[in-house]
Amino acid sequence: MELPRWKVRGLRAKVDTGARSSALHVENIREVGLNRVRFDVRLDRRKTHRRVTVEAPISRRARVRPSSGESQLRIFVRTSVRIGSHEIEVELSLVDRQNMIFRMLLGRSALEHRFLVDVGRRFAVGKRLELRAAKAKAP
Repeated sequence: MELPRWKVRGLRAKVDTGARSSALHVENIREVGLNRVRFDVRLDRRKTHRRVTVEAPISRRARVRPSSGESQLRIFVRTSVRIGSHEIEVELSLVDRQNMIFRMLLGRSALEHRFLVDVGRRFAVGKRLELRAAKAKAP
């Protein structure tokens, strides 16, 4: 998955149809100017120095009830997301997902009316699927 406006490539995301909104793990969130936010997107879980600093307009602030059950006030921004050959506009909440395996969560609002989710498949878009397909074709 990619966030082309922010030059973020190879981001692994989890599709979660139980979550209404989408979320992105960011660090060093700070508001700059009127209705703008600056934050760092880590490109690799292990290589902490690999990061991109992004500045974006705040689209809204809202309370979100994550799986922990405790309501949190979050900042939301809008950007484009490339999933395979499809590019869509999504709204992302900025949050600390440091302890999560996937740094991005795609909720049902980003997916509805655009994608059909096959819950029986993993890594349906990306290198792992391509490798499996290539191995299946090999004699």
